[in-house]
Amino acid sequence: MALSLAISPCPNDTFVFHALVHGLVPGAPPMDVTYADVDVTNTAAERGAYDLVKVSYAALPWLLDDYHLLPCGGALGRGCGPLVLTRGGGTGSTDLTGATVAVPGDRTTAYLLFRLWSADRPPAKIEVVPFHEIMPGVAAGRYDAGLVIHEARFTYPRHGLTALVDLGQWWESDTGLPIPLGAILARRGTVDPEAATRWIRDSVRQAWADPAVSREYVLRHAQEMERDVVDQHIALYVNEFTAELGVDGQAAVDALLGRAAAAGLTPQISSSRATAWTS
Repeated sequence: MALSLAISPCPNDTFVFHALVHGLVPGAPPMDVTYADVDVTNTAAERGAYDLVKVSYAALPWLLDDYHLLPCGGALGRGCGPLVLTRGGGTGSTDLTGATVAVPGDRTTAYLLFRLWSADRPPAKIEVVPFHEIMPGVAAGRYDAGLVIHEARFTYPRHGLTALVDLGQWWESDTGLPIPLGAILARRGTVDPEAATRWIRDSVRQAWADPAVSREYVLRHAQEMERDVVDQHIALYVNEFTAELGVDGQAAVDALLGRAAAAGLTPQISSSRATAWTS
């Protein structure tokens, strides 16, 4: 019986999951795949819509009663955090009081980091905007600033935009930890987390062993992304934490969710629920 899998069309996800999606992982069942932005999968996972699903780490407090956190397949790292963008050269001030800020989702890790960063000087208005509309909207003056993720790190200068703050850099300097962006979850009572971890790690190993095999598939889903941007995207977001969350990765998850709960931004969850199942 096929399992339902939801991932984003971004190059890091399609690169990592190519072998699993295409039946190249021994012992893994067929996958019925849905491609959607993480803001969509965060909401769908609340309904238990998928057996295996990529979500934001920031969404975990609403999901871990129904899902196991897996120790692989997700997106964590250093130098890969969300950016807050504005028009022109900027003034050097990071104060967004009175501003309207476009964000890609209200339960994304990017927005949670933004809320932690701006707690003492929150903007006047937040608008949830489809990711592809944020940079053009800021450039056109519809928003005073925009919160962006993924390949926007490489392309924002083309829109005449300036990085006001790198939230990953802020997080790393404040905590010394990598930034936890996207997690892979397995539905409790439906998917064996041990087996799912084996499948995903095998898929990752195959991707690294021969990147050319997944190339056409990755590019087909890359939403007209240029090849060099695709390569930069994969190099940045597929790293050692993709194969193993590890001690530093788990510490980053604990720090993010602990700070968010202490600030009243997310529900408190037990440490055992927020710990990847193998630890």
